[in-house]
Amino acid sequence: MLEDAKLLDQDYEANANKFASNVTVDGVTYATGLFWQPLQNVDDPVTEVNDAAQGILEGADLFCIKQGKAPQFGICTSAQGYKSGMLAGAVTVATALGGLSSFVAVFKVDKGWWYVCVRNDIILSDGDIVFLSEDEAKNQFMSMLAVPDWGRKIAPKDWGIDGTEDVDISSLMGKGMRVKLQRIKALRGAKLYMVIAISSVVAMWLVSVVINSIFLAPPKRPMIEPIKPKAVVKKEVVLPPENIPWDKISDPNVVLTRCYDNIAALAQITTPGWNIGDISCNSSGASTIWTREVGRIVWVDDALNNTGLKFKSKSVDANGNSVVASVSIGDVPTRKDKPNRNIDNLRITLNDLFQAINQQAAFMDGEFVSNRKNKYRYIQFKFTSPNNPIVWRDLLTKFSGLEVKMIKYKTDNLWDYEGVIYAL
Repeated sequence: MLEDAKLLDQDYEANANKFASNVTVDGVTYATGLFWQPLQNVDDPVTEVNDAAQGILEGADLFCIKQGKAPQFGICTSAQGYKSGMLAGAVTVATALGGLSSFVAVFKVDKGWWYVCVRNDIILSDGDIVFLSEDEAKNQFMSMLAVPDWGRKIAPKDWGIDGTEDVDISSLMGKGMRVKLQRIKALRGAKLYMVIAISSVVAMWLVSVVINSIFLAPPKRPMIEPIKPKAVVKKEVVLPPENIPWDKISDPNVVLTRCYDNIAALAQITTPGWNIGDISCNSSGASTIWTREVGRIVWVDDALNNTGLKFKSKSVDANGNSVVASVSIGDVPTRKDKPNRNIDNLRITLNDLFQAINQQAAFMDGEFVSNRKNKYRYIQFKFTSPNNPIVWRDLLTKFSGLEVKMIKYKTDNLWDYEGVIYAL
């Protein structure tokens, strides 16, 4: 039963050993696995990079900037094998495929399987990972296929997944932009030199103005009153409605309830000789993959056809060794859910709640920029729990401005939860 799942301690060092911090393509080493965040001020990234290094990823001492429609910065720590001057791999891939605003890809590289995911020109927070395990890379890729409207879907040819293409990583990396990691502390020195240079130019200009005004000033001429220009009537500009993030949120009660129902239905589909993978769900639907150990493809096909579920999509790989299926959770109503806490109060309340129930969780500050350039703050949360969404529904929905991004039921009988809570 899903409700009987037991909580297993997640050791950070053990998880770190599942990923590689760099790959080598044609003799060039690229940094991977950076922590990516949106960049609000492209003219002066010092404050944002330093705040992230001190607050979100403590100890980070290297960074890089991704320019474009949605600027971002990535940070990392040299203690994990990163070096100044190393090229940022995700930026090279994203710019090589620069004509696309959204793509999901897995490349076979020297150290494993490199997963890169860009959505709306943004490298996702978990969209730059080198998996040492092929199964984990494939499960991560398959979980994203439930999300619609990908510009391209790239995967190894031997996976045999319909709708994907295999792209040569060597030729692709030669087309992208090369952005190097820099030391964060060097930012202050660079800014200081710029201030000194600008101050020198201003000082020289002031000296020249004084000399000209005292010694080279022309004789005074009689003043002629200028003709006043005609008044210009300005046309009133009608602005479009502001896209305030909490004005249209998918109802978290419905998402949590329907995701649980559909995950439970998929988890009950068992076929001899076939193993079911992690089951992911969001407001678009729930999806999973069955992988063959022994037996025949018709067995799992019959099992799916006899469930009574209406599958939104179902695909079989070319060799008949894996089946991917997804179901819709139906039309999820939206609602206006204005938050009732400021960011500091929300942060304290969340930490106190999770500490009180002895539940480990990761919290990160973020900002949503509206079409009128107003900034709305939120706290992003991620945690793993043995309790199902019905249990967490009563706790999480107490917070106004809640948006559930993803729920995943894993093969170790644990649940992953991701979402955001907006603040005043």
